[in-house]
Parts: sequence; structure tokens; C-alpha cells
Amino acid sequence: MNKGILSLLLFTFSLLVAQQKPVQIAFLSDVHYQDLYGNFSDHDFRGILNPETGKPTILRTMDSQLHSTRIFNENYFAFIKALDDIALKGIKIVAMPGDFSDDGQAYNLRGLRTILAQYHKKYGVSFYMTTGNHDPVGPFRQDAGKDDFLGQDGNPLGIYSKENIGKIKNKIITKDIAESGYLEILNELKEFGFYPQKENLFWSTPFNFQSVTNYSYKKALQSAEYSKRMYEVSKGFSVPDLSYVVEPVKGVWLIAIDGNTYIPKNLNGNPDIPSNYKGASIGYNNVLTHKKHLIEWVKKIMQEAKAYGKTVIAFTHYPMIDFNDGATHEIKNLLGEKKWQLERVPEEEVAKAFAESGLQIHFAGHMHINDTGIRKKDGKMLVNIQVPSLAAYLPAYKILTIKSPTQMEVKTEVLNDVPYFDELFPLYEKEYEALKKDKNKILWNRDILKSKSYHDFMLFHLKELVRLRMIPDDWPKDFIEKAQNLTGKDLLLLILNKDQLKKKNIQSETFRTWTFGNLLFDLYKFQSADELAKNDIPKERLHQYQILEKLYQENSSQDPFVLQIKSVFKIMSLLSNGDPADHFEIDLKKQEIRRL
Repeated sequence: MNKGILSLLLFTFSLLVAQQKPVQIAFLSDVHYQDLYGNFSDHDFRGILNPETGKPTILRTMDSQLHSTRIFNENYFAFIKALDDIALKGIKIVAMPGDFSDDGQAYNLRGLRTILAQYHKKYGVSFYMTTGNHDPVGPFRQDAGKDDFLGQDGNPLGIYSKENIGKIKNKIITKDIAESGYLEILNELKEFGFYPQKENLFWSTPFNFQSVTNYSYKKALQSAEYSKRMYEVSKGFSVPDLSYVVEPVKGVWLIAIDGNTYIPKNLNGNPDIPSNYKGASIGYNNVLTHKKHLIEWVKKIMQEAKAYGKTVIAFTHYPMIDFNDGATHEIKNLLGEKKWQLERVPEEEVAKAFAESGLQIHFAGHMHINDTGIRKKDGKMLVNIQVPSLAAYLPAYKILTIKSPTQMEVKTEVLNDVPYFDELFPLYEKEYEALKKDKNKILWNRDILKSKSYHDFMLFHLKELVRLRMIPDDWPKDFIEKAQNLTGKDLLLLILNKDQLKKKNIQSETFRTWTFGNLLFDLYKFQSADELAKNDIPKERLHQYQILEKLYQENSSQDPFVLQIKSVFKIMSLLSNGDPADHFEIDLKKQEIRRL
């Protein structure tokens, strides 16, 4: 055979194979990127010197990290590790469902842009972003700052965008710490989904939806301008909406929904004053009341996609479906309506509205949890996949593999080992020594600096977060004082006597190895990691929890304390037995999800 013909046949075959390869999309949410090694455009401060590496570092205190639902510093290294992992897997599309920055400061946006541009240039990875409530914090730029950066002497350092807005006397003033608005974010990160790129096959916004048949890059570019992406959130209050739909590869549409809804505090106030807007953290419940155009837009996209054979995947910062695996009502009864972040749980109307629009697959972030939620109604199914944060337990990202328009696979990639995660530990040692001198301060547990892996570090972060914030904020003080030191055996004896235990063949002594305090920590593991939490809880204890849950559900005591314990076990049972959230397959035709 002629060599030229053979080469042509081989090329054609390889092209066909390449075309048949399933499309893969990685979802990286709540990165909360803070540039440890960044710089300010108007100040020569480059951070404090790390004695181990010799590098100046701009970092937040460990004390602030352990009181927050996210870390601020080590996630920098986790982000690089995740991107390296994605590049190694050959994945070319990365979607980022919001909170890609930690309050949208200019120096962080510049650092993020540099990193994304490097991975695009070196590995051909294309990034598609949508905004979260931390980027921007409000619709327009506003002065801000933080009291909890780490100073050279181990004490807190304040960095503010102007004088007279912070509490710390030891401070630095730079405009680059102000919280950017939509305009600044759009200008800095426009090539990462917010603006059409020449290689995109299709791109459009809710305000100038082009049909596939008459699409042109030039028209799309014009419609991407900031001034053309405004809507009235309330009469007289125009704010931006950076939602868009894009076709990065043939046949696949990504809908990036800007779920931020910034509602005015004072309708008689100035619409141009940034402080006159409420935060967006409640999510889709405010979309239903103040941003209905998004639902109509998604409906239009789904109709167009169906007509032209496109597979649609949506992503937003906020969940569309209750993420507590059916435990929300029980949590509300036990702790109250404003605890456990219950105000962020979307109303059922949200799932109903988007399911009726035709949407089927949606990825979300915001909650820093691993979860899958499913809603079926009138022959339609909506699947909401919660992407964990790289800055919280359990640090992970998701990979979606589109095998066909109706068959999809979702896999959770956990970041157990992250190079350089302990690079800042010498600086925390300095902080701890300084903190010890103040007798009025509650000390964090220094043992976190003994962590041998990123996984262990994040698990320790959760443990300290539960101790320092979650228990004091969420739980009734009298209940915790009464319950936290009870052993598993004590919990058995609350509802059964020794003869009853013997009759049921329960060896109560084996339940003495853990306390209710351990149980609460495990409860928060399940809230964060779903089924993956089972890897971080002893198997025997998991079995004992199941026994206790069954015994308490069968118990008819009306003692208030027993009822509270009963409720805790029911919540744990629901959180630990939800829909598949690790590795699973979605069959849209059969409307089924199967664990893999």
C-alpha cells in the first residue's frame, strides 16, 4: 500500500477515535484563592519572611483559619496540586462554580489570572468561571480589609484599603485589598468564560440570546460588554449579571449561572453606594424573588439545546436542592431555624422551577460539602452535585465524564497529599508563641502543626472548627454540658438497663471507647464529606452508631434530653445514608443514579 494513503488512513482513524473520546469536565469550587506570594501595586510590602524557605509570604493567622469554615493559606498549594492533577489526566475543560477568590481583592485576582493563564498555555486547559458571594462581595467595588494577616512578630497585622476602617494599629494601607466589584472581576478574568473566545463554538448571555443558527463571534463579543449585562434587581437599582452559556466542544453546552442576587437594603437609598446592598449568600431563594429572568433564560437554552442536539451541563455557586439528605427538618427542630446554615437551604420551589425549565444536571459549591441531591417531578429529573471545597474538609474536586447525552459518570477526586502544605508551619509557630503571651486569648491546638498530610491537616481543621465555633454557635449550651462527656455506654444506659442489654446481646463495654464529643465530630464529618466520611471513622464505631440509632428510634421515652439524643442519631443516619456522592453514574433516560 502507498505510504501516503496508509498515513492518511491512520490519521483518519486516530481522528475518529479522538472524536469518540468522552468529554471530561473538572469542577473546582470554592478555591478561595489568596496569593501567598503576591504583591501590591501601591505598596512595597511583600509579606513576612519565612525562616525555612526565605520567601516573603502574605498569609492570614492560624487563629483566623480555625474560626472559619475555610482555610485561607494552604489552599494555595491544594489549588496547584489539583491543577497539576487535572493536567496529568489530560482534562481540557475546568469549570469553577464561584468563590474562586477570597473576597475578590485586586492582588488575588491578578495572581489567579497568572496561574490560570499558565495552565492554559502549557496544557491547553480552558477555564470557565461563574461568580460566588466572595467574588464579588457586593455588586460594586468597596473599601475593605482584614484584621488577621500575620505580622513579622507573630501578632496580627491589619491590611486595609484606606485609613480608619480597621481595628489593628499595626497596619498597611493598599488599594489592592479593597473588595472588587463585577466590573473589576470582568476586566481581570474576562478570558475565563466571562467573554467569548474565538475557539468557542457558541457563547451567549441572558440579555442577548443568539440562536445557534445565526451565531457570530463578533456579535457575542459586543453582547459581553459590562454595560449590556445589567438588570433591575429592584426598581431603580441596576446591577450586573455575568451569566453565560458556552459551547467549548462540539455538542456540549455549559451554562454558567450567576446566582448572586444583591438586594438593596434601603429602596430610598443611593443605588450607586456599594454598602446599600445585602450579601448574596442565601443563594437561589433570592433568585426566585429578584432574578426570575435566569429561570426563563435556562428554559430558552434547554429548548434550543433540544432542537440542536446539545448536551447541557449547568453550574452555579449555589445549590438548587436541599443538601442535608432529608435531615433539614430534624436539624431545625433540634437546633432552631437559624443554626447549621439552614438559611442557605434552597426552598423546594427552586428545584421545581429549574426542573420544569428542562435542566437535568447542575453542579454547585458554596457549602464546602460533598453531596448529591435528586428531585423528580412530572417525569423530569434534576440532579444537583455539590462540589467540595479545596479549602475545607474533605478537600476534593469532581470530574464529569459525558459518555453519551443520557449516560454520565461523576467521580470525586480527594486531595490527600499536597506538596508544600506544611511550608508555612514555622510561621504559625511564631504566631502561637505570641498568642501564649495574651492570657485572654483561647489557644488553638498546636498539634495541628504535626499533620503529616493535607488530608490530616484539613481533618484537624474541622476538629478545631467544631470545638471553637460550631459547638458554641450551633448547640444549646446546657445540652452540650450534659452530653459531651457521656460515653457510648452511657448513651446505651440512658434508654436500656443492664438486663435489657444482655437480652439483646449488646456488649456495652465496647461502647466505652468514644464519647458524645467524638460523635459530634463524626456528625460534622458526615455533613461535610457524606459517604466519604466513613473512611475517617472506625468501622466498629460506625456499627455502634447504627445500633444506637435503631435503639433510640424504637424508644418511646418523652424525656427531653433523650429526645435530643434521639434526634442527633436520626440526623447522623440521614446524613450518612444519602444518594451516592463519591463515584456514580447518572442515567438520564432511566432517571437513575447508580453507585460505581
